Amino acid sequence: MCGIAGIHNIREPRSISLDILKRMIGTLYYRGPDKSGIYIDDWVGLGHARLSIIDLSSGTQPIHNEEKNLWIVCNGEIFNYPELRQDLLKKGHRFYTASDTEVLLHLYEEKGPSCLDDLNGQFAFAIWNSKDRELFLARDRIGIRPLHYTVLGDTIIFASEIKSIFASEIVEREIDPIALDQIFTFWTTLPGRTAFKGIQELLPGHYMKISHGQITITKYWDIPYCQEEEKLDWTSDEISEKIQELLYDAIRIRLRADVPVGAYLSGGLDSSGVTTLIAKKFNNKVRTFGIRFEEEDFDEGNYQRQMVSFLNVDHRDIWVTNEKIRASFPEVIWHCEKPLLRTAPVPLFLLSNLVRQSGLKVVLTGEGGDEVFGGYNIFREDKVRRFWARQPDSKFRFLIIRRLYPYIFKNPRLGNTLKHFFAQGLEKTDDPLYSHLIRWENTSRIKFLFSDYLKSAIGSYDGYEELKQSLPESYNKMDYLSKAQYLEISLFMSNYLLSSQGDRVAMAHSVEIRVPYLDHRIIEFMARVPSKLKIRGLNEKYILKKSFKDILPENIINRSKQPFRAPISQSLLDEKNQEMLLDQSRLAGLENNQFFDLHGMRSLLKKFKTTGYSNEIDNMALAGILSTHIVYDQFISNFTNHPAKRDCAVSPRLFVDQRTVSESGSTHVSY
Repeated sequence: MCGIAGIHNIREPRSISLDILKRMIGTLYYRGPDKSGIYIDDWVGLGHARLSIIDLSSGTQPIHNEEKNLWIVCNGEIFNYPELRQDLLKKGHRFYTASDTEVLLHLYEEKGPSCLDDLNGQFAFAIWNSKDRELFLARDRIGIRPLHYTVLGDTIIFASEIKSIFASEIVEREIDPIALDQIFTFWTTLPGRTAFKGIQELLPGHYMKISHGQITITKYWDIPYCQEEEKLDWTSDEISEKIQELLYDAIRIRLRADVPVGAYLSGGLDSSGVTTLIAKKFNNKVRTFGIRFEEEDFDEGNYQRQMVSFLNVDHRDIWVTNEKIRASFPEVIWHCEKPLLRTAPVPLFLLSNLVRQSGLKVVLTGEGGDEVFGGYNIFREDKVRRFWARQPDSKFRFLIIRRLYPYIFKNPRLGNTLKHFFAQGLEKTDDPLYSHLIRWENTSRIKFLFSDYLKSAIGSYDGYEELKQSLPESYNKMDYLSKAQYLEISLFMSNYLLSSQGDRVAMAHSVEIRVPYLDHRIIEFMARVPSKLKIRGLNEKYILKKSFKDILPENIINRSKQPFRAPISQSLLDEKNQEMLLDQSRLAGLENNQFFDLHGMRSLLKKFKTTGYSNEIDNMALAGILSTHIVYDQFISNFTNHPAKRDCAVSPRLFVDQRTVSESGSTHVSY
């Protein structure tokens, strides 16, 4: 995987600073520590930091076409590039590298924006047409790879990460109050918005074209939906056989690399299925990696050990302690570039470091299995609450909730409290956000701690209304499970899971994750599967379990769902660090910046300290408040002095200079 950055003069040629481009790329050094390259002319500057995975010797970017009027920088992989290359060769295209990026460039030359329909991959890229003076930016269907941008007058600045844009030192840095309102409601910003004013993210499945002074953004793909009459009438056996075929091929093409490829193995259904297919069908010496927790309630070690023994794979795990989470939390925030309400990204950050220390650059993971196949408890909870809502006074229908969350019903004294919680908004079954509303309204309770300044800055803004307005026309036609899946995939998965728990924490250690469950062919096929076969009764991921029944141990297939979580108060507020956290909150500007009410913050910390008890909202409030002030400290008040940013300018391995102000007035390439 790689990092890209660029500056484009939209309406007229102007000098573009080479030093700024070097700083922007240097800030992303961990995304591409192997090589770097820059293209620059009077209209555009493109930069690239390369993590060499395919074509190690000749794939340095920017890459050009035969006429050298098209130039590309790409962050990502095109997994079906060998097949695409053969088709392009038949049409007369000539290649000077063996890279997938050059294939992408020629495919664009052949088909224009419609080339995106042919790609099976995870990518964010920029193509500059120097002849037509047109810039083309695109992002993969699901948003596995990031791409941010800002428009300043007649200039657009873009990069894989926001810190690269800030490294230009020509963009103001300011936290967006509306973004904080969204994060403390939805756990993340709504698609397109970031934590910072004026910095946007190109939406998944979209491309941007900048031509003749105009910026246009076009959707080329969306999460698919089929009406009932379009759904498959296949048997469950036929559907599971097709899934086996699709998943096999998704893994096959994601193992394409000129470096070794490993796998994450948690002991859950999704990662166990992927790893088993790799080990039994492709590479029985695959190296696997897992997470162990000091806190027993979060640990899946028994299942992990069983799968390691079952497959006889070379496995390493990282022992995650509360102290490690506390110590690494600020560095994780630096990479995630937004406040977090959870500590779950930290163990994955530590895990990617283990992968890199083991000499690997690429791992396959199980992300996407729950979203695509119907595995989350929130999907089953939605089903149960709709059933309960038909007889809200029933003494028995609520009891089904206990089956979904046995780990939170351990304390019998919480019975009435939990019943009241799950009964909130029970009657609002017509609300388009019904599946997630109870969770979001619960999270929104944290906003009670917002300062008067922040409440005033947010004003009458309504995040629910903005989200509803963004939903596609087809959403109203969806069945209940399809609606819940759409919200989970388009919001939580793309903006949080694939970012803060995916790309950002992996690339922090120069590790590329590949996610076979998010192969667009699997997503599109599962959209045609009736919802009753995704969750059969309360049996989640019925089709996926059926697909794995002959290759996985039965207790792995039928184990209770255990969502990936990490300790919050236990790690951020252990006894010896409570006083330090108070100091850290003050140093981060709590009184000066007025994000949170100081009295409310002190009361929250006092509750932790005196009672030793914390509920979910307290934990999320703690993580959210602390991370917000870390974001402010790192990106607003002390950005230019951040240790990771100092002396970050690169000396590019490849430099293409086509500025009219250059000495030769022609292309200069230095190796």
